[in-house]
Amino acid sequence: MTRFLIVPQWQGSPAARAMLLVDGAMSISGDLPSRDTTVLDVPMEAGDSLGTGVRRLSSLLRVRDLIAETMTDAEEQTVIVGGDCSVSVFALSTLDTADLAVLWCDAHPDVNVPSSSPSGAFSGMSLSAILGEGEPQLALNPGIPAERIVLLGARSIDEGEQSRLESVSSLTADDAQNPDAVAAAIRATGASRVWVHIDVDVIDPPEFEGVSDAEPFGIGAAALAAAIKAVRATTPSLVRPSPASRRAALPMPCRTWAPSCV
Repeated sequence: MTRFLIVPQWQGSPAARAMLLVDGAMSISGDLPSRDTTVLDVPMEAGDSLGTGVRRLSSLLRVRDLIAETMTDAEEQTVIVGGDCSVSVFALSTLDTADLAVLWCDAHPDVNVPSSSPSGAFSGMSLSAILGEGEPQLALNPGIPAERIVLLGARSIDEGEQSRLESVSSLTADDAQNPDAVAAAIRATGASRVWVHIDVDVIDPPEFEGVSDAEPFGIGAAALAAAIKAVRATTPSLVRPSPASRRAALPMPCRTWAPSCV
């Protein structure tokens, strides 16, 4: 059984109009089967940093608790529709991540930490938190080892992120033209399960409008879909795919990954 969890969180986004994420998530929810869809009541207030380097931390912690309360059935495959990228962190914090790989499809690697982040927005620190780094209140403990992380399509990298990427396997947009190469990278992690995270800014801008921070030379939508299918074929335990959004909405998400606009 597949269920859909709509998390219209905007507080982790660096976008000037981050609250458009709420509209995007709700638009997608209207295309999903109501009996299999849960919409979280995300707080509307911005929240406070609580003396840390993460903006809106108090609201982020509340959303994490809401996701933990909802993701209780390990037998169900849950497609999470964001919201900003950090919804993946919160979902993964509810799981046993042993023997789990992460395929992170994103134009931005999201491996900043509070001291390197140009915005203080947690979305840009999401993958670092999955690695167990950054703000202790948000980081996974234990983190997922870098050798089980595969980054796909990143092409806009902050200076402070460069060194943190050295231990992570990275595939370019060109690599994504060969679905078998993506599947092989996941197999090379040695994991038997994989979490797929898709931020739609990974897609080439001419194929996808409504992205607040578009980056040129991305992955074609068809190539991305083929890569995910190849990963699914080689790693049958596709664990709770978690596409993320920051801005608007696609007309219709598909079954195994539900892209929404950034």
